[in-house]
Amino acid sequence: MATQILVIDDEPDIRELLSDILADEGYVVGTAANATAGREQRHAQAWDLVLLDIWMPDTDGLSLLREWKDADKLDIPVVMMSGHGTIETAVEAMKEGAAEFLMKPFSLDDLEFTVKNVLATQIQQDLEQQRPEYSGQPAHKEIIAENTRMLSLMTMLRNVAKSRSSVLVQGESGTGKELVARYIYLHSNRKQKPFVAINCAAIPNNLLESEMFGYEKGAFTGAMQRRIGKFEMADGGTLLLDEISEMDMQLQAKLLRVLQEGEVDRIGGKHPVPVDVRIIATTNVDLRRAIEEKKFRPDLYFRLNVIPVTIPPLRERKEDIPILANYFLKKYGTAAEKMELTLSGASLHLMNGYAWPGNVRELENVMERAVLICAGATIEPDHLGLGNVDLHFIQPAREESPVAPPRGHVENMTLREVEKALIIDTLQKVQGNRTKASQILGISVRTMRNKLQEYNLEDI
Repeated sequence: MATQILVIDDEPDIRELLSDILADEGYVVGTAANATAGREQRHAQAWDLVLLDIWMPDTDGLSLLREWKDADKLDIPVVMMSGHGTIETAVEAMKEGAAEFLMKPFSLDDLEFTVKNVLATQIQQDLEQQRPEYSGQPAHKEIIAENTRMLSLMTMLRNVAKSRSSVLVQGESGTGKELVARYIYLHSNRKQKPFVAINCAAIPNNLLESEMFGYEKGAFTGAMQRRIGKFEMADGGTLLLDEISEMDMQLQAKLLRVLQEGEVDRIGGKHPVPVDVRIIATTNVDLRRAIEEKKFRPDLYFRLNVIPVTIPPLRERKEDIPILANYFLKKYGTAAEKMELTLSGASLHLMNGYAWPGNVRELENVMERAVLICAGATIEPDHLGLGNVDLHFIQPAREESPVAPPRGHVENMTLREVEKALIIDTLQKVQGNRTKASQILGISVRTMRNKLQEYNLEDI
């Protein structure tokens, strides 16, 4: 079923433009010309997201947001929009429960990024609340891990989250750097304040400065009104500078000054504006090498790197592969109304042996594709698109085992028999140590226990 978005705005041109843009992206779009119509539409069907203008003639958007919140009907994300916004308005909207705040006029990229990000976050939260067993953590947390290194990292993050110190999150693309940033935010003293993200790689350098610091009306051609920058929008909260290595050296110097002085200068402004922002920066680049290559300022690096965080790649935490795969399987299976899908043992074995150069993001994409391709109830290796499984590389159990098949007969076995034989063989090699066997097979101890029960092997 297509995602449904409701646009509530009193300006006909804006409604039509947003409707056309979102429809082109594949969303089902409904519109309302004022708050009264918005109330009726809001309850007429199951919307997945509401885009709500603040300034409307009958009732302003903030009042409508409070109304839904007070009635305990704020069960879907709401993105507030305004062409006359101030930092106070943005903060107020976030306090009242808005998922995001868009300042008009916003770019097509801003709209698409915000909608996709808010919808993805909502889907993940819904799934974790419904099926917390797939997270390995309490339902309100977003990081999915069983790897001891990741669990230790999360403990460290919780310990430092309440400080005001800047955090530099480093890791390969697709490892989940933004999730780590949000994890820090959710465990900080600023979690009731805004979390604002800006992708330094997605915005041209000549526009990034105005996005970060804002500008005054008339500051340059096309500046028809004051624009509040991301720093001011994040005042009192947290600002994520994603892919900070892509920022040019000149802008790095201006950012450094903001961090040192605690104030921003809007383009064309006469006076600096004080801001209280906790900075989290992410990068997939070795910044020390970038410093050597004169592409990154060392003084900015040391200002950001107060709390260094390095996320290990997925290939170094293979015990997370099954739990992540099952999480994404449930996520996309639910969306595709294929709730009963399961992963075959051969698929899990193949995924465990794969290097995952794209890390968790690649794994998610693989599972999304597999769900769409699979016509049956089980995800098999062919659905993964990682290459065919060569069953000859699997080491079967020894011939003396009463359950395991003899060597050389693997090609004549069903996938279920191969999985059972592989579990038996692995357990025999580690003298029945289920924890070690689980690590070798790349599955959780809980999954191992379930498999042993499934194959009546509890006594092995």
